[in-house]
Amino acid sequence: MQLRGEVLRGPVKDAIEDLETVLAPKLGRFGGSFHVDASDGVGRKTELPWVRFCSSEMSPRPTEGFYCVIHFSTDGSAVHVTLSCGSSRFKGGEFVILPDREIDAQTSWARAIVANEFGSLEPFVDDAEFGATRPLPKAFQRAVAISKRVAYEDLEVTDFPDLFASAAERLKAIYDAQSTGRDLAPADMDEADLEKAISPMKIGGRRQGYGLPAAARKAVELRAMDVARIDLEGRGFEVIDRSANHSYDFEAKRHGLVMKVEVKGTTSDRADAILMTRNEVELHRTEKGTTSLMIVSGIRLDRVGGEYSASGGTLEALDSWDVDEWMLEATAFRVSRKLD
Repeated sequence: MQLRGEVLRGPVKDAIEDLETVLAPKLGRFGGSFHVDASDGVGRKTELPWVRFCSSEMSPRPTEGFYCVIHFSTDGSAVHVTLSCGSSRFKGGEFVILPDREIDAQTSWARAIVANEFGSLEPFVDDAEFGATRPLPKAFQRAVAISKRVAYEDLEVTDFPDLFASAAERLKAIYDAQSTGRDLAPADMDEADLEKAISPMKIGGRRQGYGLPAAARKAVELRAMDVARIDLEGRGFEVIDRSANHSYDFEAKRHGLVMKVEVKGTTSDRADAILMTRNEVELHRTEKGTTSLMIVSGIRLDRVGGEYSASGGTLEALDSWDVDEWMLEATAFRVSRKLD
């Protein structure tokens, strides 16, 4: 185990650093922050020493983002070239493993991105079975999105620079998707912008790649409104835009029924959490049964010159939406001085 760690931290890490001129361009615009690091654990040696390369912009530390990581099988039978994501967070002085469902959601999302971009997962189609038995190394295995296993007897005949280059191309596809927030719930993106506005100095080291400029956000918002309007009118509603001066977007009328509609648009492929203002929440509570939430996810952005355009999107229309069936969490507080 100690020898594997020394090999990864030494010759393997050095070899990947020597390939920077080949691998960095494969990462596209993210190659400017090409980074290589390695570890064989702190204190008690890990079962799975590793070396990885990535964009430090998109993965500033191994617990964040996606990267290409190389592992040995614990029995020395193979080397695994993988694309993986962070599987733990540092909390209370130690690394805490993320819930399985959170890791699985990230790896499943990444596989879908690669399969869509390249038509298949080839050549990274092997199971991520490295022989780990301890909790954190087993989490490393679970955090693998795609993997290529190279058996010990095939090491000398495998073109590793070409394999690493293929991994870098697939990593770029994941980074491209992340840069428009496709891996984050809409609330995550909004919350990050809110945190940046409140405490801009505290998140300077965190990944900034997914932040959308104001013009792009506006294009997404308008696309979502168009998709929602087309759906409502297709169902026979008369639609009035109230977004300029109300805490909802549309007033939809049909057969004497008046429905107040909130529209949320996002580039994210996940629509499991959104951010709402206090006024929006109160509206859905006080007028429960006569309000609707319409979420348009997966909107795609294009940019020509300085102009953004948005297209696509998948609509989820929740008529008579019950806000209390969802979980509400406070993400920020207004803190005011007490008056005497």
